[in-house]
Amino acid sequence: MSKTIAAAGINGAHTIVARAREKFNGAREKLGGAHEVGFPNTGYYLPCIYGMLGHAVKTLDDMEYVLDQCDALLPARVHATHHLPFLGPALDAGMAALFAEEIIEAIRYLEEPDFYVTSENPDLEHGKLWLGAADDIILRKRGVEFVDGTAPGFAAILGAAPNPAMAASIARELQEKNLYVFMGGEHNGVRFSEQLVEAGVQIGWGTRLVSFGPDVSAACFALGFATRAAMSFGGIEPGDFRKILIYNKDRVFAFAITLGTVTEEWYANGLACVNYGFPIIADTAIPQILPTGVCTYEHVVSSVPHEEIVARATEIRGLKVTVAKVPVPVSYGPAFEGERIRGEEIHFEGGGTRTAGVELTRMAPMDAVEDGKVTVIGPELDQVPPGSRLPIGIKAEVAGRQMQEDFEPILERQIHHLLNYAQGVMHIGQRDIMWVRVGKAAVAKGLKFADFGRILHAKYHQDFGNILDKVQVTIYTQEDKVQALLAEARKVYSFRDARVEGMTDEDTPAFYSCTLCQSFAPNHVCVVTPERTGLCGAYSWLDCKASFEINPTGPNQPIVKGAALDPVKGQWEGVNEFVYKASRGNVPAYNAYSIMADPMTSCGCFEAIAALLPMCNGFMTVDRDYAGMTPSGMKFTTLAGSVGGGSITPGFVGHSKLYVTSRKFVSADGGLKRLVWMPRRLKDELREKLLRRGQEIGIPDFIDRIADETVGTTEDEILPFLEEKQHPALSMDPLF
Repeated sequence: MSKTIAAAGINGAHTIVARAREKFNGAREKLGGAHEVGFPNTGYYLPCIYGMLGHAVKTLDDMEYVLDQCDALLPARVHATHHLPFLGPALDAGMAALFAEEIIEAIRYLEEPDFYVTSENPDLEHGKLWLGAADDIILRKRGVEFVDGTAPGFAAILGAAPNPAMAASIARELQEKNLYVFMGGEHNGVRFSEQLVEAGVQIGWGTRLVSFGPDVSAACFALGFATRAAMSFGGIEPGDFRKILIYNKDRVFAFAITLGTVTEEWYANGLACVNYGFPIIADTAIPQILPTGVCTYEHVVSSVPHEEIVARATEIRGLKVTVAKVPVPVSYGPAFEGERIRGEEIHFEGGGTRTAGVELTRMAPMDAVEDGKVTVIGPELDQVPPGSRLPIGIKAEVAGRQMQEDFEPILERQIHHLLNYAQGVMHIGQRDIMWVRVGKAAVAKGLKFADFGRILHAKYHQDFGNILDKVQVTIYTQEDKVQALLAEARKVYSFRDARVEGMTDEDTPAFYSCTLCQSFAPNHVCVVTPERTGLCGAYSWLDCKASFEINPTGPNQPIVKGAALDPVKGQWEGVNEFVYKASRGNVPAYNAYSIMADPMTSCGCFEAIAALLPMCNGFMTVDRDYAGMTPSGMKFTTLAGSVGGGSITPGFVGHSKLYVTSRKFVSADGGLKRLVWMPRRLKDELREKLLRRGQEIGIPDFIDRIADETVGTTEDEILPFLEEKQHPALSMDPLF
């Protein structure tokens, strides 16, 4: 054990604890001991303190106990040359420093309430770079990735690189390894996150480059995230510090990188990291701790060149990273999925509401597919000026001895994230509502439309090699060709949708689960039935069946219905048992066909939301493409915040657009006859199916009795219209 590291870390911890006590005394004198404290929108109080001590800090007075514990943990200050034969006292000092930093940051939230941004991304327009503590929504959304391996770990970076270009290079290499990057502290007045902004790199939770704070105390947010992950996803009780530390050592492959002069306070934070099994890798010549013990391998390694620091760090942490190698000129990996291409950054835009856009995957005979062939019909990216808008069509043709037609939509829906993984590409939506943007920086690096095809070829083979042998891709950017593909695709979409229409829930012995969205809504379990598609609209019962055949251990598992407990509301014994287990015991039961009595949980990926309108004795539905006000008094975004997250919310439920025309749409509460308002564009999109359903319920003109935004956006405005049209909901039994 290096006496320099021990002495510096212990003395640094003394400095941090003294600062925390001074901040505490000042805040209590000014605000009173009963004043509430905490990190916003989190149920974990101050998480490192809560996890390690089991002590919930709810008020300023609650901090005094913690500071007393810090004093008890701190060894006496030592001279720089003093030798400590054991690591324990230094590690205790690191933990004391961590507790003190949480107190410092919690008081900053009181004294400077606007210092941290309350969103997933910095507000650069207003000069707000710092994100502060992750709230519980972010924890649910991102934390599962550390559990399922989507994000194997994180790098906590203190300080700054020699220049912005090197900072961008280090960040990019970490992103390519699918790691999160948590940033704090400064070196010579410069911070790593500021360097990334200067280099034109997008930062925020969406790109996994998280600018926690400007000071070294921001390290508590990184370790707090790790502590909360252990409690939330590891099921560890607050106060069971040993299990929390072991969980992080074994499950969260994190490490710290120090860039620049290591101060005593940095040493203290480094010792805090070692408690969790997170080693320290430095670019400067600090003393090393090479023997193993707490960490898997070395504890502290120094003098690592910047070009080698990421590779060395992952090696020391024992992290095995699987990186998909695709032949494209830009970085590629899940870390780039949250990237956004905006305004002046856009080189090309297609699909969405801008131009025609469509994507289709089709099975073809073996001799009709030339593996690896990529064709672009129409202008290439380097042939159009920045800011161009073009129609775009993507057709992938696949062949394989194990390939089935039922697998087509499963592969087709992978296009969304596979293209999003390319740095500089933004892809939203699916089918004929897909929308894609390509940034100028990506085109400058040589990215072309042909690279879209190369990505799909490489990833289809990598992810679905067990069912396919050949892949060829054609990209269309020529209007007439895109329109022809659009017509072909819509026939295929209709055929796929029609295959399910003849099936009923009653005649089907098993449904399917979909737990893809548990990464941000851990309690949510989507149950897909023949008459109720997944909330996102992307998965029908047949799609889930095909997905299960491709990946028997994947997110789509068969659920044997079992005995019907309430066939009207849609509740079955087998479904309840599955949901209870898959929601980790948080959801004991729900009803598939009711919005009023224990409706199904909602995640956040739903295409639409149905909501109660009491004055109208019915329901409205609004899809995510409608940006205006609704008669519920809330816009879609507000409704989504209230309904999502895996909670059961009577009177509200997320659903797919197609579910509106299902015979099981809120059938326990009166069914389609209760629908009194929906956006006009959605009404037009579903017109043919709504007309057919109107005939079935004996009201051929029912679609014309549904109000929309042209009638009004409040209940008071639409009620006279409903009365004039004699909407059936007004004469039905009261919902309350």
